Amino acid sequence: MTSEVRVRVRLFAIQRELAGTRDIGLELGDGARIEDAWSEVVRRHPTLAPGRPSVRFARNGSYAPAETELADGDEVAFIPPVSGGATDSGRRIIELRESPFQPALVADLTARLASPADGAVVAFLGITRESPGTPAPDQAAEAARHAGRRVETLEYEALEPMALEILSQIADEIAERFGVVRVAIVHRTGAVPLGEPSIAVVACSPHRDAAFKAARYAIDETKARAPIWKAEQFRDGHVWVGQPARTGPRDGA
Repeated sequence: MTSEVRVRVRLFAIQRELAGTRDIGLELGDGARIEDAWSEVVRRHPTLAPGRPSVRFARNGSYAPAETELADGDEVAFIPPVSGGATDSGRRIIELRESPFQPALVADLTARLASPADGAVVAFLGITRESPGTPAPDQAAEAARHAGRRVETLEYEALEPMALEILSQIADEIAERFGVVRVAIVHRTGAVPLGEPSIAVVACSPHRDAAFKAARYAIDETKARAPIWKAEQFRDGHVWVGQPARTGPRDGA
């Protein structure tokens, strides 16, 4: 008798909307791979098929190639283009927050991180702007429908445990590359109205050059790798924004 592998597939952002569900249980044959799980989900929900070139995959909370073999009980996440819990060790602060950022957020993060040895603190705030960004693959037609209109709100969705883990990895890379160990990356989830911040980065270092590089690396890598999705909300619809996720740090970054 052929044994079966039972897995749970999780869908996010545009995939969730197209399929009309967040979770799909699958029973696959022994030796099935992530690509087989994708094929079965597309068989049930054909509208997902055009998105395959931009989809990345995760198995049990870590990025994994499509040829990865699955085991019984695995959780597989299909990662559409990304936008672009909490950990606070005293030297780093990694958080996802649903509540709005308060005006004193940067000062609060700095007070929690900075030491007497630090001669530089670099902070970055990403703010919701009225002009639209680059639409995700397969969203060009919807973006064209809203051309010339003002973005009213951003809506963020995250695969939270994996997002926190990747933000922690980015902090590790900052320490290794730039010697900056006191860093904060705090990202909003949910609705972020026009003019409000959706991400805050703070880097504290004895030297300004390292602090600037650390802050830039934190925001660039967060937007490229963290499973956090962004939809631009217009008066009568929305557009998912972003590019296919990068599954590791950029070479030479």
